[in-house]
Amino acid sequence: MFNIFHKKRKIALVLGGGSARGTAHIGVLKVLEREKIPIDMIVGTSMGALIGAAYSTGLPIATMETKAYAFTANKLLDATIPMMGLLAGDKLENSIREMIDSKGFEDCRIPLVAVTTNIETGEEVIFQKGDLVKVIRASCSWPGIFNPVKIDGQLLVDGGIKHSVPTRIAQDLGADFILAVDVGFCVKRGRIRNIFQMILQSFQITGEELNRHQSINADFVIKVDLGDIDQASFERSREAVQKGSEATELLIGALKKEIGL
Repeated sequence: MFNIFHKKRKIALVLGGGSARGTAHIGVLKVLEREKIPIDMIVGTSMGALIGAAYSTGLPIATMETKAYAFTANKLLDATIPMMGLLAGDKLENSIREMIDSKGFEDCRIPLVAVTTNIETGEEVIFQKGDLVKVIRASCSWPGIFNPVKIDGQLLVDGGIKHSVPTRIAQDLGADFILAVDVGFCVKRGRIRNIFQMILQSFQITGEELNRHQSINADFVIKVDLGDIDQASFERSREAVQKGSEATELLIGALKKEIGL
């Protein structure tokens, strides 16, 4: 990890949502770590919150890659009687616990901010303490797909439905320089055949528009072009990680110049 002391500016790394596309964040982090880019805070939503949690709690990049490559969408499938979601979300929670080795906010070497959405009020709810696994589960819980998560009396879902790239939250928390990673969305053209495709496509359309408006608030953006890798394509995580590294390699010189390294 980086020495975060004695710097002029508070640098926030903002990791956007993206589910399977969000594994590209691992490739970005690999290059940032190698180049010793200082990070004072990580603000993440959905998959960005999960990858940010793994990194901030000290999980080595190589271990993150190994775990990501072994993951499949089937590991999330625990169908339930659809009251608030098609999937119970317990398998999602188990996968999160496995990724971060059951660590908590108290283990974060870099301060972590995880973004969720209160589905009953429409307000963002951010966490810097609490049950990290539960918080990340809430941040990753697509409404309609996964059951929402109740924390402190609030019914919480995916942070990405309000902040797909949570740059404003980083600003509100005092960041002087915001480095945002935008893994984009994959809006597809074609027939919709089931409710999963319907909900997934809805997230793609909404997320693409949110990213366009929220990324511009950053001081520097690493935009990862992931082509036709969609939110459910976990079998292509190796490709996503590689594309994350490649996008960062192209911009690392300009980034170092921006932050004075």
